[in-house]
Amino acid sequence: MTTTWKLATRAEKMNPSVLREILKVTERPGIISLAGGLPSPKTFPIQEFADACAHVLHTDGQAALQYAASEGYGPLRQAVADMLPWNVDPAQVLITTGSQQGLDLVAKVLLDPGSRVLVETPTYLGALQAFAPMEPVPVSVASDDDGVIVDDLVAKAAGNASQEAARFVYLLPNFQNPTGRTMTEARRQAVSDAAAKAGLPIVEDNPYGELWFDEAPPLPLAARNPDGVIYLGSFSKVLAPGLRLGFLVAPKAIYPKLLQAKQAVDLHTPIFTQRMVSAVMKDNFLASHVPTIRALYKRQRDAMVAALRREMKGLDVQFNVPVGGMFLWARMPEGIDTVKLLPRAVERNVAFVPGAPFYAGPGDSRTMRLSFVTANVDEIDTAIAALAATVREVLAELGKAQPKPAPALG
Repeated sequence: MTTTWKLATRAEKMNPSVLREILKVTERPGIISLAGGLPSPKTFPIQEFADACAHVLHTDGQAALQYAASEGYGPLRQAVADMLPWNVDPAQVLITTGSQQGLDLVAKVLLDPGSRVLVETPTYLGALQAFAPMEPVPVSVASDDDGVIVDDLVAKAAGNASQEAARFVYLLPNFQNPTGRTMTEARRQAVSDAAAKAGLPIVEDNPYGELWFDEAPPLPLAARNPDGVIYLGSFSKVLAPGLRLGFLVAPKAIYPKLLQAKQAVDLHTPIFTQRMVSAVMKDNFLASHVPTIRALYKRQRDAMVAALRREMKGLDVQFNVPVGGMFLWARMPEGIDTVKLLPRAVERNVAFVPGAPFYAGPGDSRTMRLSFVTANVDEIDTAIAALAATVREVLAELGKAQPKPAPALG
């Protein structure tokens, strides 16, 4: 007799990451990838972790290898509270297994089937995936270069006789994934005020906030209304993603339920990893380490912007100049579908991420996300030249050929 496995309704809604399926074509040798959201391995403090590992095992190895509190390692929770730019009680800090787990916990605690959750246009694909098993209805809020548009946020947050008010709005104010945009001070305050007035909770995701280039971004939304915001952070971008270490800061009213949800998932985030990170962070290590990451990423951002200006000249290509983070957002000429463009670009040994999967609603098929942090300057120059050649080739096939002008200074 053959065993029949009947899937839960929520499991039916768990689909492979569209992004990861697309990017399988980029795995062949020789590809210059501008696709993945991976920090540069050049920034990983390997020696510091080697020293911390030895220290943790030598000083308290038994405790480091034992079960631990679900809330997280006390000194690390205190360190998180101390590094945030508003008054945070360490008792409100929950250490998570990557900030992606924070999204999963939020979804489990706050969403029911049919609940409306508001997101930016476009938004982080991983958040849409984390929310999906709870079967909500994601609703795109109109957005511009400064972030979500407040009037549309207020209109879509409200309930009426036929629908419940939105459960929360999910926002990435700093160097957003995928667009790289940053919410202005004026927009942050307007969003904070409008959400507080409407009683709309905010889930603020800030994995990239320390990766600013010239000046720090404005204060987080959580600093403006701590009781109305769940704040998510990560050590992946400032130390190493393989640690799978993140955190959330939650209002005291909701913290116990998030803690209970975590207990049911994994009991606690690996305590050995927590103790190592706590040891590495002693003596204000991040204050000297993070500026080296910023300098590297700024050089590579500058190289990508210069290459786009040089190679795409004469084409109707639009792109932003992010002031921090890891990503740049570009829009190709009319007639270009970036999902179809990707395999053609891979033939020229360059990869990017098509933009359409990042939309909760209908996506813009002309958009793409470009990461500037893992390729070096020479590779960026080569990759953007190959990408431009691919775009021109496709346009020529569409009868929209545009000759390449003489190279210009970036």
